[in-house]
Amino acid sequence: MKENSNSNFYENGKIHFKILKIALLLILLLEFIACGTDKEEDLGDENPTEILKESYTINRFKVLNIITDLPENSQFIWSINDSVISQSSQLDFISPYLKNYPLTLKVETNGVIKTYQSIINVTKETGNYSKYISNVFDFRPAIGQFTNEIPEYVSGNTETNLISTAKKSLVGSNSTMVSLGGFGGYVVFGFDHTIPNRNGRDFKILGNAFWGNEASEARSGSCEPGIILVAYDKNKNGKPDEDEWYEIAGSEYFKNTTIKNYSITYFKPEVNKAPVAGDEFWQADVEYIKWQDNLGNSGHKTQNSFHNQSYYPLWISDASYSLKGTKIENNFYNQSGAENEWLGKSLDFGYADNAPNNDEASNIDISWAVDKNGNYVKLPGIDFIKVYTAVNQEAGWLGEVSTEVAGAYDLYLN
Repeated sequence: MKENSNSNFYENGKIHFKILKIALLLILLLEFIACGTDKEEDLGDENPTEILKESYTINRFKVLNIITDLPENSQFIWSINDSVISQSSQLDFISPYLKNYPLTLKVETNGVIKTYQSIINVTKETGNYSKYISNVFDFRPAIGQFTNEIPEYVSGNTETNLISTAKKSLVGSNSTMVSLGGFGGYVVFGFDHTIPNRNGRDFKILGNAFWGNEASEARSGSCEPGIILVAYDKNKNGKPDEDEWYEIAGSEYFKNTTIKNYSITYFKPEVNKAPVAGDEFWQADVEYIKWQDNLGNSGHKTQNSFHNQSYYPLWISDASYSLKGTKIENNFYNQSGAENEWLGKSLDFGYADNAPNNDEASNIDISWAVDKNGNYVKLPGIDFIKVYTAVNQEAGWLGEVSTEVAGAYDLYLN
């Protein structure tokens, strides 16, 4: 009887061990299935047509924005044919061409890669775009010998009137010119479409720069560089907002001679102030308009004998006004010491009124845009441009260095 009990106990133990083993295997199997299910859920069980539409249609020069519901921790690769166009979680796509683009999205999440396909159809816009400036939003020149002349101030004009006058000068293919005066003087304008950010340079800003004829003056002559800022109308409200501006990082941007966040204040001259003539025939008043900056420097802007109108914007009633931005090193130099030998050196790239209009050096690449920390940004395109004088310098008898803007246009739109 004792032997039988031991035998039964042994047999029962084997059964219990088998049951336990099977139970453990079931638990492991369920956990494996659950893990597999979780991994699939991270990407979603959607088929490609639910992640991307079968096709998208957008007019040329318009931005198509595609947002997916895929996890943010995924790795994204958007491509057209074999060319990668973005690695962000969403795609901003724009094209100036009437084409059908095969779009591929590859997404990797937790080691799982899925591929989605679509087509982007770029169609002709309704109506006709202009490649030239279509609107001027703001205009405020600094002190300068052409202020109140280019464009002309008429007695009683307000700031709104002057912006309208600047608009008449700059809009369209028959544009003329506005002068921005000394450092910080600016103009803001826009287009009737988004200028695409593609490989190479995307738009041109016109000025009145020219180079000297002699070999010793190569890339020097009359170049009065202006800082360029660009904005993409992300919220589609039709105007440039402060958080949409990015500076074009020209050749001087990262140099230690360039001053970021520079500010200058100009003071209105006294009405009955007696002029203080200088030693040169052109110096009508060497203490004409006082200025001071945020670095502790101060001085006076000179009135010359060639222009005797007010150099202070007559529509500004305040006793002073301030302008700010990035200031670059003085670029005008006296070639031989003679008063008539002042030359303005052209900078390598990235500035307005810095090279002749017929030269590629006056073309600008949107990819040069940086944020306030100096990091390059990827914009799909731009709708607005701001230009301001980048130098605080007087070049002898030539007067203040002042950027002139004579128009701008999209290099893609024919």
